[in-house]
Amino acid sequence: MKAIRRVVAVGLVGGALVLTSACGGGGGGAGGGTAAKAELGAGGTAGVPSSAAPADGGATGAPAPTGAPAGAATTATPKVSQAVVDIQPKNGAVDVAPNGAVKVAVTGGKLTTVKVSDKTGKEVAGTLAADGSSWTPSGPLAVGTAYQVNALAADAGGVVTEAASGFTTLAPERESKVSDNVQDNATYGVGMIVSVDFDKDVKNKEAVARGITFETDNGTVVKGHWFGNRRLDFRPEKNWTPGTKVTVKYRLKSVEIAPGVYGGVDRDEPFTIGRSQISTVDAKTHKMTVVRDGRTSVLDITSGSSEFPTWNGTMVVMSKEGVVRMQSSTLPGMTGDPYDKQVPHSMRLTDSGTYVHGNWWRPASVFGTQNTSHGCVALKDVEGGAPGTEAGKFYDGSLIGDIVTVVNSTRGQVKPDNGLSGWNMDWSAW
Repeated sequence: MKAIRRVVAVGLVGGALVLTSACGGGGGGAGGGTAAKAELGAGGTAGVPSSAAPADGGATGAPAPTGAPAGAATTATPKVSQAVVDIQPKNGAVDVAPNGAVKVAVTGGKLTTVKVSDKTGKEVAGTLAADGSSWTPSGPLAVGTAYQVNALAADAGGVVTEAASGFTTLAPERESKVSDNVQDNATYGVGMIVSVDFDKDVKNKEAVARGITFETDNGTVVKGHWFGNRRLDFRPEKNWTPGTKVTVKYRLKSVEIAPGVYGGVDRDEPFTIGRSQISTVDAKTHKMTVVRDGRTSVLDITSGSSEFPTWNGTMVVMSKEGVVRMQSSTLPGMTGDPYDKQVPHSMRLTDSGTYVHGNWWRPASVFGTQNTSHGCVALKDVEGGAPGTEAGKFYDGSLIGDIVTVVNSTRGQVKPDNGLSGWNMDWSAW
């Protein structure tokens, strides 16, 4: 179906644009319309004696000096605008793609007003070209939604035309499942990295990144980095400032992440950055220095042995898992004595299995003097764990998002995508 077009006239009153219907009735004020009123003939209105009438009572209503019959009116022909508005998609269209399908254009004039709104009246933000030739929406429309378009354009003579169209966007048949590591209203450490996972490969990465934004109460800038086609991590340039209020805003439901696949989620997730705690593990001295809000404490630890050294680099507490069963059989290429332990106060640092945890099976003499673990950082504990041990106190005082940095190990640096280790990548590369 073609777009509906109406012609209206335009005039200027006191510098304001006045639009009146070309076929409108009623008595307008000065300058109120372009359809001129009929002028009265010099002979006056019908029924009033003419000054040219003979004294003997002869015929009255002599022809007016203009030659038109007395009482006759002339009507101005409405002007037709030369501006022609084209709205895409056409009126009545269905299954319209939410991104890139909507455009309003004009030939023979300039667009003056474009309004696109859904059935609730909510308007779509858009951009009018500098030359007035076209209008496009600023972002994708909502899926499965009916929209109405109304546009006005004027030609060089100021005559205005109006066009309208209605269409409905498609309802996605396929959506990706999206998950992250954030809980609503939770509190995290200053090293927190928000990691977003998709269950399908993402092809339109730029569109997806634009669909996930961060709002902070102190202006902290957050940027995303892709690891492969299904993982997008977000962090600021430097550690978060304690107390920062953050809201992750997902607007992916109407984003086509891959051909025919949409993001499937529109929601906000608020969280808070808590106190600062940064722990530095020195594998050479077998000590861990913990700095919490400027207060420092030093704990004896045992880290990875020469056969299974701990990763160097900055890692982040990913999860607090309590008692975890750890088995040597899960380590590829494991040599030496096999083990199968119930390990208390376990906090994961990497996907590959690096933890900070309690250790009850080693003698107290190894802590602070030797490296005996299979790559983890261990503190003194008792079997089953207890809150009063060094491991228990460190566990209870830690948050997901706390930073643990390992130095002076014989192993290389942890990769940025191994856990929440993106702090090991320069901001310029992030």
